[in-house]
Amino acid sequence: MSRIAKYPVEIPAKVEVALGQQDLTVKGPLGTLKQPVPGDVVIKVEGASITFAAANDTQQANAMSGTMRALVANMVRGVAQGFEKKLTLVGVGYKAQAQGNKLNLALGFSHPIVHVLPEGVKAETPTQTEIVIKGVDRQKVGQVAAEIRAYKSPEPYKGKGVRYSDERVVIKETKKK
Repeated sequence: MSRIAKYPVEIPAKVEVALGQQDLTVKGPLGTLKQPVPGDVVIKVEGASITFAAANDTQQANAMSGTMRALVANMVRGVAQGFEKKLTLVGVGYKAQAQGNKLNLALGFSHPIVHVLPEGVKAETPTQTEIVIKGVDRQKVGQVAAEIRAYKSPEPYKGKGVRYSDERVVIKETKKK
């Protein structure tokens, strides 16, 4: 059995979990998330916890039971607390501004970049060089942060670009004559 799937997922007081035939629905104060359930995973909702087990002894079922446990744990945490990623802009003239579901970026190109945020993801700009991306779905929050970082990833000589707030950029030494 998967080592991850051995541990049950605890359900907080504000969160409701509904197990259907084909999917699992998690509802909380911040929103609702759905996840399709594969046939080779057995899920049981017992009181304030959810347990996971492989339906048969195949390696695929074993792997999927651990994967489902991790996905459901992220869903429960997302609807209860939410997820956030912080990005920092490093460079002269680099700035960001959030307007509704759009994020306007000036990253040293000849044109401004307008990034449209997907539904369920919000962006805040506490300062012009900081971006905070928030949402209930961990995968969407991480994907949006990666897309924004991909516009101008940090370069290794001066460190200019968009980076995660906890990311360390190793600066290379310049070429010598």
